Amino acid sequence: MSEPHKITSKKFVLMAGNIGSGKTSLTRLLGDKLGWQTAYESVIDNPYLADFYADMRQWAFHLQIYFLGKRSLQHRELAEAPNSAISDRSIYEDAHIFARALNQMGNMTDREFDSYLRLYEVVVSSLPKPDLLIYLKAPVPVLLQRIQIRGRAIEAGIDAAYLSLLDRLYEEWTSSFDLCPVLTIQSDAVDFVNREEQLDLVATRVLDRLAGSEKIVLD
Repeated sequence: MSEPHKITSKKFVLMAGNIGSGKTSLTRLLGDKLGWQTAYESVIDNPYLADFYADMRQWAFHLQIYFLGKRSLQHRELAEAPNSAISDRSIYEDAHIFARALNQMGNMTDREFDSYLRLYEVVVSSLPKPDLLIYLKAPVPVLLQRIQIRGRAIEAGIDAAYLSLLDRLYEEWTSSFDLCPVLTIQSDAVDFVNREEQLDLVATRVLDRLAGSEKIVLD
């Protein structure tokens, strides 16, 4: 396996994918390998999360507004930082995946969803575009198994139906996403956590293929 090629200009890369698809792991590994600044979604300091899980209908809109503000600041900071950076979640997923899912599940009214989308569009229109979106995907049974293994209390109520809804929304969104190239990685087929040569492959593709869409599938 050849070494990943070096890049001389600053890059801003975003990770996207369903719950349990491997975003945080790949963000950490790529950051370490490539010497990039990394950023992760934080749930510890979220003032709405506990209330949201206790009463989703009451707190869904508040939570999404909080995420919009928090993630827009992080997005701008990473995009304007002097060094290359990668984040394990994108601001775009907030609207196109999670807010849309909340609306479809009845936890966010159409009026709330429309108001949120109008604010989202204003915020996003002023943000720098990323250089690459890495989309991690895996079958729902694999996602469920990974979620169960890591045993986070906050994820205890996640079921196959919810993951399937998110999976459908991800497919719809990524198929039309055009702000930057999309690199699709089937994370159940690429063991970048335990096999160094496969991490090297992913790193090389990230550096060398920043144009267009690509799916990595290993025999």
